[in-house]
Amino acid sequence: MAGSPSRVADWLTLAKIRLNTLVVATTAGGYYMADRGDLDLLRMVIVCAGTALVAAGASAFNQVTERDTDALMDRTKNRPVAARRRSPREGRIVGAVLSVAGLGILAAGSILLAVWVALATLLSYVVLYTPMKRLTSFSTVVGAVPGALPPMIGWAASRGSIDEVAGWSLFFIMFIWQLPHFLAIAWIYREDYGRAGMPMLTVIDHTGAMTGRQMVLWAATLLPVSVMPTAVGLANQVYGVGVLVLGLLQFGLTVRFAFNRTKANARAVFFASIIYLPLLWLLMAAGKN
Repeated sequence: MAGSPSRVADWLTLAKIRLNTLVVATTAGGYYMADRGDLDLLRMVIVCAGTALVAAGASAFNQVTERDTDALMDRTKNRPVAARRRSPREGRIVGAVLSVAGLGILAAGSILLAVWVALATLLSYVVLYTPMKRLTSFSTVVGAVPGALPPMIGWAASRGSIDEVAGWSLFFIMFIWQLPHFLAIAWIYREDYGRAGMPMLTVIDHTGAMTGRQMVLWAATLLPVSVMPTAVGLANQVYGVGVLVLGLLQFGLTVRFAFNRTKANARAVFFASIIYLPLLWLLMAAGKN
């Protein structure tokens, strides 16, 4: 078809390159915050590259599994497998090659604990979260687990362990941050999800009252969780104060959405969450103890 994307362009779409920049950034953030001495930049690059490939492979597997529902939604119907430009078999091959390459890079760098955390990320996304999306709105919570694990991959690679509260504080920040973020997306595209028959909370909650309450609850929970790095001595008080200010601003937007459940207010929450996260990590990196 004239003007259709090239095979390479479709492979990049399968890998969700833009979305996975977040994976790279948070993996690097976890590695940096765990580092106790002179930062080994080469090792950090290897960890980020391996993690990025695993995440890209998971994205490809996800698009193969969801090809039928993707084809029913305006925002996803042009994805390579959903649009039938690429076969499910090709999508699975791309997913397998990327995933194995990523795990192989981590293993070759003797970052064995990071390999296991990356594998847990891959399996929880592909085997648990993806099929659950067709079954229950609780899938959003399950899907936040693999989204929160990249900092732990970086932490594991840097320190060789994941048994410290400081490391898990990064996981919980990422886990909870995703929930109001995803609820905002789900509200904006709820008609799409409804057409695809996916039981997202925003689809089964016709008035949006429960969605608003959940958004406010998670944004409120993020406030104390976000200061955990200060409480455990990972970051200084400047970070703690700064992240509280950011969190209160985001919390205010979720409250506004709860009272006036418009797409415009949902978009405000979405964009606020996009701004919040990099600022949090910058504050944390600058305030590292």
